[in-house]
Amino acid sequence: MKTALVELINKISSGCMSETEIVKVADEAAQAFADPEAFLTANPDINYDDTFPMPLGEWIVVGSLPDTVLFQADTYQDLFAQIVASFGPGVAFNLKSKQLAKTEALTALNRIQIQMSAMNPENGGYVLMNFSQLLDDEIQIVLVYGNDVPRVLELCAQVGIKGEPSLEALRVAVHV
Repeated sequence: MKTALVELINKISSGCMSETEIVKVADEAAQAFADPEAFLTANPDINYDDTFPMPLGEWIVVGSLPDTVLFQADTYQDLFAQIVASFGPGVAFNLKSKQLAKTEALTALNRIQIQMSAMNPENGGYVLMNFSQLLDDEIQIVLVYGNDVPRVLELCAQVGIKGEPSLEALRVAVHV
């Protein structure tokens, strides 16, 4: 479990977390998945109870990801603004978040995905992926290199954390 978690966190963090941080999160999450009661007893400062929509191990992973890795928003305009901010001022984007203000969700997400696919072409661009269970926001995604998507999907299935390409999932949801 820990090995799969290390690889998963490494792939979804796209260089935004150090190896030390990744191993620490994976180790804690693996312990929490294996024995939630013992983990909570050893870590009384963890804000978790059995009413949460996910297992404790998943909660540890999600709660440990920085806001440059896990993006949470209620609108695609806000989501894109967070993504742009995470890249810093030195990275130019053709799309501006205000261009998403009056568009439908599917159109907005498609525009964001087109923009992100064009970046970092040597790694297959970026793919927006829904990650884990929604908490307080309507949208919760990570950016994954396009070349890593198949492996990330395998790892998500292996550790039991929901992961799916955002645009495909929204297309299915809209057409159901």
